Amino acid sequence: GIKCGGVLSAPSGNFSSPNFPGLYPYDTECTWLIVVAEGSSVLLSFSHFELEYHDACAYDYLQVYNGAARDQGNLLGTFCGHSPPPPFSSAWHVMAVVFRSDRHVAKHGFAAAYRKDACGGQLTGLSGEITSPRYPESYPNDAECRWSIGGASSGGPLTLVFADFQMEGGQGCGFDYVALFDGPTVTAPRLGRYCGSTRPPRTISSTPHLLIIFKSDFNIGGRGFKAHFYSAGECQEVFTTIKGNFSSPQYPNFYPNNLKCQWSIQLPPGYRIKVFFLDMELEGRSSLTGGCDYDHLSAFDGGTENGSLLGRWCGRESLAPITSRSNRLLLVLHTDRNTAKRGFSISYVGVVPMNVSCTRTDFHIQIPVQSLAQLERNRIYLGTPSCAAQMVGRNFKIHTRFDTCGTESQRRNNTSVIVSILYIDFSVGDQEDIHQYEVQCEPKRKEASVTLIAGPDPSRLSQAENLVDAQQREGEAMDAREIKSQDTSDIVFISICILAGLLMVIAVVGLVLL
Repeated sequence: GIKCGGVLSAPSGNFSSPNFPGLYPYDTECTWLIVVAEGSSVLLSFSHFELEYHDACAYDYLQVYNGAARDQGNLLGTFCGHSPPPPFSSAWHVMAVVFRSDRHVAKHGFAAAYRKDACGGQLTGLSGEITSPRYPESYPNDAECRWSIGGASSGGPLTLVFADFQMEGGQGCGFDYVALFDGPTVTAPRLGRYCGSTRPPRTISSTPHLLIIFKSDFNIGGRGFKAHFYSAGECQEVFTTIKGNFSSPQYPNFYPNNLKCQWSIQLPPGYRIKVFFLDMELEGRSSLTGGCDYDHLSAFDGGTENGSLLGRWCGRESLAPITSRSNRLLLVLHTDRNTAKRGFSISYVGVVPMNVSCTRTDFHIQIPVQSLAQLERNRIYLGTPSCAAQMVGRNFKIHTRFDTCGTESQRRNNTSVIVSILYIDFSVGDQEDIHQYEVQCEPKRKEASVTLIAGPDPSRLSQAENLVDAQQREGEAMDAREIKSQDTSDIVFISICILAGLLMVIAVVGLVLL
C-alpha cells in the first residue's frame, strides 16, 4: 500500500525512499524515472544512504540505470549497505532509479537529488561520449566542467578520442581550453591542454582514471567538442599473437549499452587472419530497413575503420569464418541505448604465409623465416618429424618426393591428387599448439593448394578453408574408402592393352598355321 516512485520531469528535484528519514517499509519496490529535456543530461547524487548490507546486494538494494529501467545493458550499478553510490552523469536525457526491500531488516534508506544540463560528472561505463555544454551549438561563457572517468569493472587504462574540436585559440591556451589529467584529480600528471580548432591527439591514460576539465572565459566561444572514451581490457584490446580469443564485455552476460569497443589484430607482414564466430547474439535487425541499425559488430580489413568492410552483423546468427586480405584486422562493436543481449565469442588464427608448388613427382614448400622467426626448423615438417624444413637463405624450405613424408594418393571429384599434412609446432612448455595445413597437388596439372585444417582449437575450428583457390574453400569432402596406396586406374588401362595385344598375336599365329 506504499506509494513511491514516479516520473520526475522538472529541471531539478529531490526524492527519497519511503518514510525517509524513518525506516523504509518491508517488501517494497519503487521506480523513479527522471526525464529532462532532450539533448540534456542528468546528474544524480546521494546525500544519505543506508540499506541492509549483503555481499551481492541480494536483499535490499538500489539500482541506477543510464536510461529506462530493467534493461541490463543500461545498468550503472547495484548498491546496498552504508557506502553511498558515486555521482552519476547520464549519457542522454533519461535516468532510472529502482529501490527494492525484502521482508526482513529495514534501514533509514536514502535521499537523492538530480538536475539537468549537468556539466561534468562521474562516468563509470566501459565506454561513453562526452560533449561540451550545448554542443554542437556554441558553448556558454564562464563555464567550467569536470568529468571524472573511472571505476569500470575492467580496471584498465582509458583511451580518449576527440571526434570534433573547435574552441577559442590563443598562445598557451590561456582563454578557453580542455585539460586532461592522468588520474582522478588535478594533482595527477597533466596529459595535455588544448584549444583552437586542431583536434587533440588520441590520449591513453596509465591508470584506470582520467580527469577532463573544460573551461571557457567571458567572451569568444566556439562549437566546443565531442569525445569518446574506451576502457582497455574488455572494450579495447590489441592482439599480436598468432592465435587468440576474445568476447564482448561481460560475456556471456548481457553487454552494456552505449558502447563502442575495438579489437585490433596485428600480425607480422605476410600473414592473413582467419576469424571464427563461436557464438553471437546481438540486438536484431531493424523491422523498417532490415539492416543492422542498432547493435552491430563490424570487421574492417587493414586495421582501421577506413579499411574495406568485410562484414557487419547483428541478431542471432551462425556465421561462416572470414579471412582478411592483409595482416591487420579491426573488429568494432557498437551498442545503442537499449536492448542488450548476450554478445559474442570469437577465436582467430594467423594464416602462415607460404608458397606451395608441385611437379608430377615432388612438393615444394617455402615459408619466410621472418614469419616464424621464433621457431626452429625441426618444428616445421611435412607428414612426419623426419621431413623437417631446411633453412635456405631467408626461407624455410621443404622439397620432397610424393613417395615420402606421409603423402597419400586420393581421388577427389574424380581427380587423382597427392595429399600430405604440413605441421607447424608453436607449442610452449606443456601447452600443445600445433597448426596443421593440408597440402594438395594435382600432378597432371602441376597445381598445388594449401588448406588450414587445425589451428588453436581443433574441436572448435572444424571448418577448413582453402587459402590458395577461393573457389575450392569449405566444400571438398573426403571419402576414406577411396584412399588408395597408389593410383590404379593407369595400371588397369595398361593391363587391358597388353592383354588385347596378346590375343591379337595368338589370332595371327592361328591363321598362319591354318
